[in-house]
Amino acid sequence: MGYKSDIQIAREAQKRPIQEIGDKLGIPSDDLLPFGHDKAKVSAEFIAAQRDKPDGKLILVTAINPTPAGEGKTTTTVGLGDGLNRIGKKAAICIREASLGPCFGMKGGAAGGGYAQVVPMEEMNLHFTGDFHAITSAHNLLSAMIDNHIYWGNDLEIDLRRVTWKRVLDMNDRALRDTVTSLGGVANGFPRQTGFDITVASEVMAILCLATDLEDLQRRLGDIIVAYRRDRSPVYARDIKADGAMTVLLQQAMQPNLVQTLENNPAFVHGGPFANIAHGCNSVVATTTALKLADYVVTEAGFGADLGAEKFMNIKCRKAGIAPDCVVIVATVRAMKMNGGVAKADLGAENVKAVQDGCPNLGRHIGNVKSFGVPVVVAINHFVTDTDAEVQAVKDYVASQGAEAILCRHWELGSEGTADLATRVAEIADSGAAQFAPLYADDLSLMRKIETVARRIYHADEVLADKKIREQLHQWEEAGYGHLPVCMAKTQYSFSTDPNLRGAPTGHSLPIREVRLAAGAGFVVVVCGEIMTMPGLPRVPSAEAIMLNEEGQIEGLF
Repeated sequence: MGYKSDIQIAREAQKRPIQEIGDKLGIPSDDLLPFGHDKAKVSAEFIAAQRDKPDGKLILVTAINPTPAGEGKTTTTVGLGDGLNRIGKKAAICIREASLGPCFGMKGGAAGGGYAQVVPMEEMNLHFTGDFHAITSAHNLLSAMIDNHIYWGNDLEIDLRRVTWKRVLDMNDRALRDTVTSLGGVANGFPRQTGFDITVASEVMAILCLATDLEDLQRRLGDIIVAYRRDRSPVYARDIKADGAMTVLLQQAMQPNLVQTLENNPAFVHGGPFANIAHGCNSVVATTTALKLADYVVTEAGFGADLGAEKFMNIKCRKAGIAPDCVVIVATVRAMKMNGGVAKADLGAENVKAVQDGCPNLGRHIGNVKSFGVPVVVAINHFVTDTDAEVQAVKDYVASQGAEAILCRHWELGSEGTADLATRVAEIADSGAAQFAPLYADDLSLMRKIETVARRIYHADEVLADKKIREQLHQWEEAGYGHLPVCMAKTQYSFSTDPNLRGAPTGHSLPIREVRLAAGAGFVVVVCGEIMTMPGLPRVPSAEAIMLNEEGQIEGLF
């Protein structure tokens, strides 16, 4: 049979007015701020009024380490949400917004695929409701106000060599990683070396995704450390008097976006930090609101469980006071074969031994997630080239790890293809089997927290950090930041910092390149290996194939 492309399926979607989608969750039309007919923001007043309601069950979707073969984490999140609704449950999904960087780079969109998509797909992958632009503007307003303060006399005595606040852009642009600003003479200010990060790595993005309301947002924005004086004392965003204006720019962006799946079920799409350089989860506001309105909430965390799920548990759950009732780990037969040493071009041929050889990567993730005290189910995201023997090999391996693997065909069949998974997930979530606990206590030293993640999640033998980094961590502890969790920035392709080291490696080291204090977000960023906080475009970026066709429709965006 011939299969339709994701974009064809999305264009044929029978969307319902967004007010009907809101009505499914009990959101009155007056509490929706419509952006066209098919997307809307939910009012802060309505969200505040839900706070005393009981929470539904929280289901986290995560995955094995990504490979070029594809895993389909968002697709599975959407498919599971639709599946739960199909079996009679009141369910909503919560996912992140797409960054223009990977959309025009190499990863493509972030709205699912096949018959498990969120729509409107094109708008979600482009400007959507403008949240990322608001975050970019708020971040760069602070940058401009720092340089302006220095220009007009520098009353705060900022050390120009110790301005830590860079600028951001929602695009992959390696040329901006390291820049010099204010060249051109006296009128342009004082030249200094700085650079750009991608918007999704901005602390403002993290703050928006962790703040509970506008008051909390402004407090966190004010807590941002932007620079240091010669005596090493910190200068905060509130010292620059930028926190109020930044909050104004972010007021509407703080409101979660409501859209729908292809099967007209509610989906909250809000926030978008990368999981390899930030905490990789959608907003706390969206997740906690969904938990008040639905009996089951399916959310995802970025990349593999070593990144997104670890940060979901250790950062988001800790900060928001929430806990998952069940975790779904997405795997594919194709990805198992790649982990088993098969080249991408040869993935179509049956190779049960390669599947078995690649399964230890999945096993490592199962064990890691279980260490948080949460039950695990594996979703085998089906591809048409999978054989029965290969699927059975994955099921047998997962059973040997004390978990269950369920074949899912949501890409092809929508909710019909996830009914089995939805039934099992609901049973586990309802059973109360989860005994969630973060991996480390707040009072552990920052270095011990880093070592705990390195050893227990990455299975590294040691952490390599020079004296300067260890002293910096100690100084932050002395300043009262020792209770913060750590946010590890490392390659998504491996448990190690070597992106080419697949499977479940042991005996490796974790080299730390730098550490950054995100005092407003409330965590310490630990930059490991060669990971970049401003990605570059690949040799052939996706942007080369994106265009408008003769009918004015977008082509090449997927």
